[in-house]
Amino acid sequence: MELITGFIDVVLHLDVHLQSLVANYGGWVYLILFAIIYCETGLVVTPFLPGDSLLFVAGAVAAGGGMDVHTLFAVLFVASFAGDNTNYWIGRFAGPRLFSRKESRLLNPAHLERTRQFYEKHGGKTIVIARFVPIVRTFAPFVAGMGRMAYPRFLSYSFGGSVLWIASLTYAGYFFGNLPFVRKNLSLVIIGIVVLSIMPGVIEFVRGRSRVSSQPPR
Repeated sequence: MELITGFIDVVLHLDVHLQSLVANYGGWVYLILFAIIYCETGLVVTPFLPGDSLLFVAGAVAAGGGMDVHTLFAVLFVASFAGDNTNYWIGRFAGPRLFSRKESRLLNPAHLERTRQFYEKHGGKTIVIARFVPIVRTFAPFVAGMGRMAYPRFLSYSFGGSVLWIASLTYAGYFFGNLPFVRKNLSLVIIGIVVLSIMPGVIEFVRGRSRVSSQPPR
């Protein structure tokens, strides 16, 4: 319980924790952020790590002079792109074996099936769309690898998605994160970003339940 409470505190007060990291580790904070984004996008066992909110807050901290925003964008873009490609190849070679256990909480076949449905509905553009949907963002490149999507095609979508995701949220934080209203209500802004991020998944879940309930019994 303490672990969950601590994680929630970190997510809701990312600005405080990130500023502390900058003060304590200086330039090494780029490597720390690289590792978080790389793991969040590249490892199917870490979809719970902060993504959207972290990018926004990192941009806000950069606006305050803690980091250079352009260096931040470059580092996080590489982390996102590398994570995506790592996940693709994990899915291509090890996917079917990893998701064979129904009792697993993190590698549950239900998570994979949900992402597969999302992927099939939106086609190749899922690699771009998924960037803005937590959990789906982690599993989409994995599913692309499992489905043996042509690698050159995957690369193009992965590159474009990484640029859009990192640039939009990092520079949004840089330009708006230090506005007095945003600074005063940053915890609420972070909650809003999290809610907006999960809304597509919630909508798809509700629609799926509605379709199932509307089907006549056999």
